[in-house]
Amino acid sequence: MSTEQVSLPPPSSVGLTSRVASHPLSPLTTAEITNAVQLVQTLYPPNTSLQYKAVTLQEPNKADLVPYLQAEHHGGRKPIIERRAFVAYYIRNTDKFHEAIVNLDRQRMESNVRLGQGIHGPGDAEEILLVEKIALGDESVQAEIAKLKLPEGTAVISDPWIYGSDGVNDEERMYQCFLYMRDPGNPSNLDSNHYAFPLTISPVVDTVKSKVIRIDMLPTGSDHAVKEPEPLQVPPPNEYSAEHQDLRTDLKPLNVIQPEGASFKVTEAGETGRVIEWQKWFFRVGFNQREGMVLYDVRYDDRSVFYRMALSDMVIPYADPRHPFHKKAAFDLGDAGAGVMANNLKLGCDCLGSIHYLSAVLSTDKGEPWPMENVVCIHEQDAGIGWKHTNYRTGTASVVRSRELVVQSIITVANYEYIMAFIFNQAGEAKYEVRATGIVSTQPTDVEVPWGTIVHPGVLAAHHQHIFSLRVDPAIDGHNNRLVYEEAHAMPRSDFNPHGVGYTVSQTLVEESTGLDLHPDHNRTFQIQNPSVKNPINGQPVSYKIVAPAFQKLLADTDSFHHKRAEFGDRNLYVTRYRDGELYAGGKYTNQSRGGDGVRAWADRRDNVTDTDLVLFVQFGLQHVVRAEDFPVMPCEIISVAFKPVNFFERNPALDVPPSRQEQNRSTLAAAAAAASETHHQPSLEAKVGSKGEVCCSSKL
Repeated sequence: MSTEQVSLPPPSSVGLTSRVASHPLSPLTTAEITNAVQLVQTLYPPNTSLQYKAVTLQEPNKADLVPYLQAEHHGGRKPIIERRAFVAYYIRNTDKFHEAIVNLDRQRMESNVRLGQGIHGPGDAEEILLVEKIALGDESVQAEIAKLKLPEGTAVISDPWIYGSDGVNDEERMYQCFLYMRDPGNPSNLDSNHYAFPLTISPVVDTVKSKVIRIDMLPTGSDHAVKEPEPLQVPPPNEYSAEHQDLRTDLKPLNVIQPEGASFKVTEAGETGRVIEWQKWFFRVGFNQREGMVLYDVRYDDRSVFYRMALSDMVIPYADPRHPFHKKAAFDLGDAGAGVMANNLKLGCDCLGSIHYLSAVLSTDKGEPWPMENVVCIHEQDAGIGWKHTNYRTGTASVVRSRELVVQSIITVANYEYIMAFIFNQAGEAKYEVRATGIVSTQPTDVEVPWGTIVHPGVLAAHHQHIFSLRVDPAIDGHNNRLVYEEAHAMPRSDFNPHGVGYTVSQTLVEESTGLDLHPDHNRTFQIQNPSVKNPINGQPVSYKIVAPAFQKLLADTDSFHHKRAEFGDRNLYVTRYRDGELYAGGKYTNQSRGGDGVRAWADRRDNVTDTDLVLFVQFGLQHVVRAEDFPVMPCEIISVAFKPVNFFERNPALDVPPSRQEQNRSTLAAAAAAASETHHQPSLEAKVGSKGEVCCSSKL
């Protein structure tokens, strides 16, 4: 990545005269965002317009922060850690893209670098609205739309997509716009499902020139051929909102009520910091433009488990090989950001029960603070039975219900929604879950094709993959960890194993940074271990294992731009040695990227990762072969990655959870006339040893 250091001015007197002390991991405050932008503006003549892509916390170096956290938990003098802001910006209406580090405590610029040719910043809300306006206001686009002879009053919609990469005249920063129309029969319905009405016209907008530079016509047959727009046969609408449905009338209320309130505790740490405590779990919640939710300093019963956890990247590559669809590969976090796309969550709809919301402050394209309300919801949920045993001899049942803590955020990426949640339980387990819903991306078609499904008359939804990368910075009882993979193998038939039923479990140490895959036939699982801390029961190293689902990895071939850019999409797991700043599996800037600066490149260093500070990038995903049932809005597809303790505890850590009792649960029989239940247990025998050592049997019934 080529860069150019820009000269810096002397320290500025602009800024805060005083501020409330913030924790080093707390997101930037409103005042800090304003202050950072003011300091960046001093680099330029007055009235220079800058377009800000991110104004966010520059996280402290780990070597500085670990001693701070240790002192915080165990006493001692905490080192001073200065607050810094990371700022990414353009000189507006140019391709001059910069990133800067601002020292907020010392009120000075520490660096300001112009990034090289071909490095492009993410989209932002204001820019996307401008691109829509440019595309729909262009006279040549309007002339093409006129050829469709749409009904009078029809509203045409533009969905701008990040342009993507194919190596063909794609150096400039552009958007590919896909056009739709709202239901012509009800043009005043602003919530009309325009994805049921795709058009064949696709303008390309240059963001520096702020103009349409090309109009692509979309292929609608089974080959690459395109045709001029012609009068459109308007299909019927296909709406998803409740007012357009014949709703069921036999669904009775199901209320989630916690009469004594929630069991979790949220503590404010400064203006933006939040500490969560629940059922022996402790962690900090951050929030930023790109990753959205970030968890820091995750601990269980005051034992460190994870230093940092966040969704690092995601890619959604599409199956249609024809221009311009062949470039469709959405890197939603790098191209836009989970933070900026976060929903304002609604009480009783997105989250049930006793809810605590977290709000955030991000920044606009003008560098102004952007308050975002209710972007994270925290709540508890019943997760069924946690553990149970019934002594069949006595009929006595011991049963504990599992309670989970959910830390959830929901993002809308144009047509798609992703419901993202960190979930913790009382058995020391953590999980990251994604639910994919929303509306599939559609395009016009005249025929059936094998790379998509017709979901509405004349409407094709191309098959696509969803591949996520979760970055996990472990701290299993400390920061010097190792990675092993564990497999189960059948014993060969032998005199020792004459019936051929035996099998053994073995572990293999991963010594160097690399990419690794699951092997379901061998039950391969990955474990993060701390060999310096042993389990007192069995002498094994304390560990957490990663339970990730197998999925079909990136289908694009190894010479494709999809493969080069989505560096995480070809392996179930990557392990690297920790380096500050290596946060994003697909590279720092994914917009029209070329690859080479993401996790595959980091792993190729072949660094030692044995008993040292390592980082894991865990991939999970789904192959979305589209169904008719996925339209006009798709039911949730649920995928998750779990982290389970292995020899971390001496016994089941959920033994101390109070048993499930009817007087608290207050369950009722579904039918008022249901017969009373009766105790049931099986007949049994027991052997009893007498005073002379004799053994006899007697029936218990």
